[in-house]
Amino acid sequence: MASFFIDGNIAKAKTIDTDFYTQQKFYDEAKEKIFASSWQFIGDTGLVKEPGDACPFTLLEKYLDEPLLLTKDKQDSIHCLSNVCTHRGNLVIYEPCKFNQLKCRYHGRLFSLEGKFISMPEFKEVENFPTKDDDLHQLPLFNWGQLLFTTLDKKHDAGVFLKEMMQRMEWFPVNALQLKPELSKDYYVEANWALYCENYLEGFHIPFVHAGLNQVLDFGEYTTEVFRYSNLQLGIGKKGDVCFDLPSTSPDYGKEVAAYYFWVFPNMMFNFYPWGLSVNIVEPLDVSSCKVRFLTYVSDESKLEKGAGSGLNAVELEDEEVVQNVQKGIRSRFYKHGRYSVKREQGTHHFHSLIAGFME
Repeated sequence: MASFFIDGNIAKAKTIDTDFYTQQKFYDEAKEKIFASSWQFIGDTGLVKEPGDACPFTLLEKYLDEPLLLTKDKQDSIHCLSNVCTHRGNLVIYEPCKFNQLKCRYHGRLFSLEGKFISMPEFKEVENFPTKDDDLHQLPLFNWGQLLFTTLDKKHDAGVFLKEMMQRMEWFPVNALQLKPELSKDYYVEANWALYCENYLEGFHIPFVHAGLNQVLDFGEYTTEVFRYSNLQLGIGKKGDVCFDLPSTSPDYGKEVAAYYFWVFPNMMFNFYPWGLSVNIVEPLDVSSCKVRFLTYVSDESKLEKGAGSGLNAVELEDEEVVQNVQKGIRSRFYKHGRYSVKREQGTHHFHSLIAGFME
């Protein structure tokens, strides 16, 4: 049986056993052990703009596949609820809508916008009814400005995953961001979700894979900082390129920062550029494929397609080519483990360590 132990000393450690990327057993186990207990990005508050708005969504469709919904109540509070009626399991709502109350179309069970049971036809004779189990299940909801997150399991506080990013980017105009659907895109990658993530987690490959990106980043100054459940790759721009105008309160003040690449365990990337934010969510589809959602939030259109935040489609296609070939390679009977570059692969070592901890 595969062991997912990762030595804490990166200089001695071997990469995670390839069974993690190829065996259905571990793909299935990761669903509950990793994804159900971590926080996931939902979207932004624009999904429910006004009181009475309700928006259904599926959390990690084809993997967790959990039917949920967002509502905004009359007090302007947003709730994340199960979208499954507590009577017979029908979906409560099928598409975005505006209601004073939520009504199941199957047998008419009625809920408040907060998910509380209100009434049910033909149930007068039912004993010990209603109870709290007849309310829609309410999930934790965390917001950073207009950005929304939830989890299926209350095991971890959201701050444990997100606090370092929020602190480092405290000055960033999160509430000025505008989602641009026309600039957003889904990519389908023939590789295990974890292979895609670990490729993101090191800049080691930039000079070899991304010629265009390498021209605008100073590879010698590229650094990785590791936190408990996240890490940061700091992209320093070359002189004359578009960089952030950082406030004096920023710990990076005085640096020519072209990009902040934040990764949050297990599958979220937040790429901050002078023009705004590219959110990348890696969604497992099966043991050897995933979908990567690129959501483009813009705060300064004048800086689009400039510096490190330009040509993202080309960069993605370059990454896909490599990762898909790695998926083919790790099936080999002659490869089980590799080693880490101490200087360049701290992020990948950290990722593998977290996987090992959650899986074991």
